[in-house]
Amino acid sequence: MPLIEDHHYLKICAQLASSLSISIAAARRKVEVAAAKEGKKDLQSRKDIAQKILDQIFEEDKKQCVSASASFDQLLKALKEEENFMLED
Repeated sequence: MPLIEDHHYLKICAQLASSLSISIAAARRKVEVAAAKEGKKDLQSRKDIAQKILDQIFEEDKKQCVSASASFDQLLKALKEEENFMLED
């Protein structure tokens, strides 16, 4: 995948990565896969797809009233019966 150096596209991908708690490379890859599925290759259509994915995530967060990062943080908390579990002696 060639490196795209468009500031607006990178900003949208960074916002997408932040909202999904993934890396920017993974967010760009997600947009690239969605663009490939739709058969789009130009930069403007990739920006539109990235913005559409970002808008969908914001809409889902509004419906659930919890952000993706907050739900991820909740999943990382130890349960009461597992908090003293040790992997090594």
